[in-house]
Amino acid sequence: MIRLAIIGAGSMAGEHAKHFGRLEGIEVVAVCDPDHAKAQAFAEHHGIADVYQDLEAMLARDDIHAVSNVTPDGVHKATSLAAIAAGKHILCEKPLATNAQDAHEMADAAQAANVINMVNLSYRDAPAIQHARALIAGGAIGQVRHVDASYRQSWLVSNAWGRWDEESQWLWRLSEAHGSKGVLGDVGVHIVDFASFPVGDITRVSCELTCFEKAPDNRIGEYVLDANDTALMRVSFANGAKGTIQATRWATGHHNSLALSVHGDKGAIRIDLDASKEDVQVCLDDDVHPARWSTVKAPSTPSIYQRFVESIRSGNNDQPDFARGAAIQTVLDACFVSSQEDRSLAIAS
Repeated sequence: MIRLAIIGAGSMAGEHAKHFGRLEGIEVVAVCDPDHAKAQAFAEHHGIADVYQDLEAMLARDDIHAVSNVTPDGVHKATSLAAIAAGKHILCEKPLATNAQDAHEMADAAQAANVINMVNLSYRDAPAIQHARALIAGGAIGQVRHVDASYRQSWLVSNAWGRWDEESQWLWRLSEAHGSKGVLGDVGVHIVDFASFPVGDITRVSCELTCFEKAPDNRIGEYVLDANDTALMRVSFANGAKGTIQATRWATGHHNSLALSVHGDKGAIRIDLDASKEDVQVCLDDDVHPARWSTVKAPSTPSIYQRFVESIRSGNNDQPDFARGAAIQTVLDACFVSSQEDRSLAIAS
């Protein structure tokens, strides 16, 4: 039996509790949150036995083998390093850290401690992206030449998720003073991984970040609305391919859409997770000349939670690990510098 504790008692922590609770051979035994009442309610809702406010006290338990870190972004580093120092296997929410230096420090610590470490890049759970990677790695589309990737949200022009101009859960995401790094910091980690996981490492980036006017003087109450809400990237990949990656809050008509097109010299693939998480559209072989597309169904793939548990059992660290999280954060850090300085940057290896 693998005994797991959850750090954090928010809504996303609830998702972790539900997913781990469905797996055989794993028991969620404790939750820790500075807000004791919140943690107590969380424990009662999810059937968790023990509640802590003191992280060190929870991590001192020898019968806890692993932790799921679902804390706010700014404390990922401190809480993860404490868990690693206690010898716990760790799954951490994305982004791994708020800057590349911290992320690399976390990855190095996990490797030195020889603990299983993974970061929750949740869209890796889609069978389509896993199958796309397999097709590209197998040479189905030949040499990759061009890539287009997009993450489109519309909550600045739609009330489907709530009133962004009235609710703190949205307003803080638009304000640098409240800890936001904008759409790039929020979902950039997902779309950069989504583009590069099947294609390969990004080696150069040129990025433009924009904050559009949303209110008089771009301010609502205590919130100065100065965080970027649209990000446009032009990238180069290690295999020589070129691509564009975009993320925006202004994509009218899209609630939460991820799409990817990868074009090679022998074929192409397309993924649209809004349409299906299992379908991969392909243009291959005899279909290339008439530009005819067909759809293939991707085989099922284990979730990040299943991968994490199996990694603990096998001792073989599956992906995406902390090193991958740090590599993505390196790209995001370069995007901020690129936009500020209006130039392209090579990505440090």
